[in-house]
Amino acid sequence: MYLRHSRIRKDGKTHTYWRLVRSVRRAGKVVQETVAQLGELDAEGRAKARALARTITGRSEQRELFEDSARDDPPVPVRLQQVRLERGRAFGDVWLGWTLWRALKLDEVLARLVPEGREAVPWATMAAILVVARLTEPSSELHIAETWYRGTALEDLLALPVPLVNDDRLYRALDRLLPHQDALLQHLVARLGELFGLEYDLLLYDVTSVYFEGLADSNPLAQRGHSRDHRPDCKQVCLALVVTRDGMPVGYEIFAGNRTDVTTVEEIVEAMEARYGLAQRIWVMDRGMTSADNLEWLRETGRRYLVGTPKSELRKWARALADARDWQTVRDGVEAKQCGGPDGVETFVLIRSVERREKERAMQERFARRIEERLTRLGRRVQQARRPLDVRRLERQVGRLLEQNQRAAARYVIEFVADPTRPAGVRPMQRCCAPPTICIASSSSPNRSGRN
Repeated sequence: MYLRHSRIRKDGKTHTYWRLVRSVRRAGKVVQETVAQLGELDAEGRAKARALARTITGRSEQRELFEDSARDDPPVPVRLQQVRLERGRAFGDVWLGWTLWRALKLDEVLARLVPEGREAVPWATMAAILVVARLTEPSSELHIAETWYRGTALEDLLALPVPLVNDDRLYRALDRLLPHQDALLQHLVARLGELFGLEYDLLLYDVTSVYFEGLADSNPLAQRGHSRDHRPDCKQVCLALVVTRDGMPVGYEIFAGNRTDVTTVEEIVEAMEARYGLAQRIWVMDRGMTSADNLEWLRETGRRYLVGTPKSELRKWARALADARDWQTVRDGVEAKQCGGPDGVETFVLIRSVERREKERAMQERFARRIEERLTRLGRRVQQARRPLDVRRLERQVGRLLEQNQRAAARYVIEFVADPTRPAGVRPMQRCCAPPTICIASSSSPNRSGRN
């Protein structure tokens, strides 16, 4: 048995009437049968009605598995409007962070590197708070101490009361961890390799910037430089990061904020090799790291690399890019092909986007149609002219037409050849060049020919 209710609107008011029903089977169907009409009930009345239903059905004597049989407390009415939630705390994300912390065995390595002393809170515990906070809600140490920690379940997971977590203790924990940076990085690389089978034969290197809201006078590395955050008014430091092909971090270095990317390559490569040993790795860097000195240093030391080529170098490969042969699809929408360098030492990999190529081709066709329509009208005007036309003026018109449609202008060669037998003084003519170049020629003067 259970309670059901129905709402009836009477005299401008809504009334809720309750009834006790049970489920019965009739003619092979389960239907609800009203046992008793209870009328309008408040919270206390509904609680008593449910207790009555359990008594009638014998539910009060029969217990479910694992249910406490000694529970005979009478129902108590509760005013839901006055129920409120106090000090709600996040659990799932911090529990996952704490689980990952122990899975990486960072608690063990820090207990060895920074053993417990006379401090009120172990430094390994403070390091765990910093890392879990960075994972779940990146913010300042002050925000962690004043807001974030008290809003999570870490107080129960770590058995660490809120008053013991303050910003001074968090900052001092960072100072304690800094001398052990190399040992922590080596432990993480080894542990991540065990858990995920990571390969370190290819490393990606890039540099970003982190700026400061303040003078930062006590930090000698804080300098003004090229800001990736579009904050040239703030001092910054450059953060160099090395990751695997799967995006797992291997190491990092901090450089002065006015340090250019191209000057960091030798230092970061040697630092990683000193930390993890020499190996036949492939270094992948963008064009911001490319310079003649860096490439020569990498070649002379026998290191392998894959770097982005400056845009100015693309002009040397215009013919290879236009050639439709030897392109291979490396993934959806991306094609690539290898070309030997001019000196035979380097190998160039040309990459193009299929979508961009198709879009560029469609755009060229659209501009080509514009040129052909205008040239058709121009040729018709030359044919129908009844007086001589100025060849220079015709050439300027064609020049403006090609300038307005530059994406397809290279396909066309337009000439004007004099023809004294016609009233216009020029003879319209059209000829086609071999593909992929399309040349449309109108007549032009024999002593004056222009190519646009």
